[in-house]
Amino acid sequence: MSAGGPSLIPGYATPEGTAHFAARSLAAGKVSSHHFRIFQELQLSSLGIGTYLGKPDLETDRRVSAAVVRSVDSGVVNVIDTAINYRNSHGEQAVGAAIRSLLSKGEIPREAFFVSSKNGYVADPSLLRRMISEGTIRSSDVASGCNCMEVPFLRDQLARSRVNLGLETLDLLYLHNVTDEHIPDLGIDAFLDKLRDAFRFLEEARMAHHIRYYGLATWDSLRLPPGQLELLSLEDVVQLAERVGGPNHGFRFVQFPFNLRMPEAASVQNQAVGPEHYTLFEAAARLGIGTFSSVPLLQAQLPAPDALEFARSPPGHIAPLVGHKDPLHVEENLALAARPPLSPEAFANRLDRLLRGGG
Repeated sequence: MSAGGPSLIPGYATPEGTAHFAARSLAAGKVSSHHFRIFQELQLSSLGIGTYLGKPDLETDRRVSAAVVRSVDSGVVNVIDTAINYRNSHGEQAVGAAIRSLLSKGEIPREAFFVSSKNGYVADPSLLRRMISEGTIRSSDVASGCNCMEVPFLRDQLARSRVNLGLETLDLLYLHNVTDEHIPDLGIDAFLDKLRDAFRFLEEARMAHHIRYYGLATWDSLRLPPGQLELLSLEDVVQLAERVGGPNHGFRFVQFPFNLRMPEAASVQNQAVGPEHYTLFEAAARLGIGTFSSVPLLQAQLPAPDALEFARSPPGHIAPLVGHKDPLHVEENLALAARPPLSPEAFANRLDRLLRGGG
């Protein structure tokens, strides 16, 4: 699939576009003065919308699209996250429909919002079987029968993601849990060799203006305790990106779980930067990497206002990505933006109480 098919919407999030979005929201009194965070000169909302859960059907598509439109139209959210495998590509397609709806109104330009997607997990098993039968990839390249980071696969998936979303340029493309799926089989060194090839492809995609940035969406690999063989060093990945893409490389973001039951990114000093060890949040800040967090509500197992306030408050963090489709939940979550996040001191105290078992 190529961009020569359906017409794709040009543009991407820009400093000017996101600044205008933030200024208009602030002037309207919709958000607190601390709601937008600046990273890579972009002003990004401290709440993002995720699009993971739900059935792969048209009714869920409608609800997801409506939630994305409302979240962005409200002036509260300008970060949208999806993946090609979410609901068998329905996630990207629903976001694409929402983007077309937003732009048709003529009030919010493409340059005002930041769209990320993810490649790595197999959304179409028949495609995978065909690529293996043709010799494009090998069955041994597929971890757990469902995850592939070979360049031909990633190239195909990026082309499909751009069409699903209707976008000429994705602001961010993550490699989706490739660390967690491939490191156990390959070991760190062999994994980094494969990651180098993937980064080369992603730098080519940047040059072609198919993506602006790339990153790693992870589950356990960046949060494991020190000494675990499958713990990934963020510093090693940044150094790899520098060798591949130079000082202006596109590896600028990571995503990982963070919530009241999974606080490791703020509590475990497992990441070395030089001779010192830091938490994942601290290491990312020192290495110039932006952070987004997943499952802030642990898939509806945690109370929304308290859990979201905690998840959006780590110093230096950009945003948690919350999946909401029910209109009542959407409005409840958007209302949080009018309140400032916890101060660094209040967050540290809240984290300390949590680690002591105080909740």
